[in-house]
Amino acid sequence: MSIIFRLDRMMADRKISLTELAKRIDLTNANLSILKTGKARAVRLITLDALCRELNCQPGDLLEYVPDKIHGETLNEIKEKNDE
Repeated sequence: MSIIFRLDRMMADRKISLTELAKRIDLTNANLSILKTGKARAVRLITLDALCRELNCQPGDLLEYVPDKIHGETLNEIKEKNDE
């Protein structure tokens, strides 16, 4: 996927735990963990709004676009080359 959710970085910058943030935005630890680890396929705008409110940030601070292909190569192909 081309959109990366940078919640882990923002939480570290703000020195807030997953449990504390989950309580503040009324989300389960499990669902917030899915967002934090980048395993989510979607995020509701109401959740994004609550995250921005509690972390005092903009949506662009949490979301990053990374193209699937760089100069015709997929990210996996590039990673494989780097691992060799």
